Amino acid sequence: MIENMNDEVEVVCPSCSPKMSVLHDVLKSGQNIVVQCQECGNIHPAKIEKPKLFNIKVIISKGEASFTQMTRMTSEENVSVGDEIIVDDGESDEVFPILVTAIESGDKRPEKANPAEINTIWGRAIDEVVVKIAVHRGKLTEALQKRVPGGYEFTVGKDETVDRTTVRIKKIKVRDGSLESRTGTTIEAKFIKRIFAEESVKRSWGEGRTQWSMRGKGRTW
Repeated sequence: MIENMNDEVEVVCPSCSPKMSVLHDVLKSGQNIVVQCQECGNIHPAKIEKPKLFNIKVIISKGEASFTQMTRMTSEENVSVGDEIIVDDGESDEVFPILVTAIESGDKRPEKANPAEINTIWGRAIDEVVVKIAVHRGKLTEALQKRVPGGYEFTVGKDETVDRTTVRIKKIKVRDGSLESRTGTTIEAKFIKRIFAEESVKRSWGEGRTQWSMRGKGRTW
């Protein structure tokens, strides 16, 4: 809906672009809109189509559980797999940021679709995620978990504290199937399938060289 004269809209221009929409400045708002083409300066009335609203079913997975919500989307919003969207049913105070993992349109699973074509959206909640961490201790492997915001970053080669245990990240398995092992590579938690790490053991006082052991080598303190 056009309410302000300072708005810009994309509509066809009968003078220079009768088939393709171009930017216009709104000169008169209300029911009888008048616009001026930014390309050629032509002033003409315009009919602005109101975007249609659609109620879309969204199946959200959060940890091991899944639940269904409804969200409203307009015909102006295209949705793609991999998009981050906010699910808001409009009736409660809860909103759910999700990462779109699949789209159902009829009997197809397209990578991208308009809400007019969508039956169901599947997504993972990314406000808070549980990251699985496999920690190697010699021949033994312990499975740990760390609950973090979806945007929390894990970096290959850096230490993380998990359940009072400090571990060093060696590899990160990403949900797209790739395995990142280069030191310094950073991945957000919402994209991680599993982390492989080793326990980070730090020497305590008395281990290695001390002032007493060094005295025998001619060192003075």
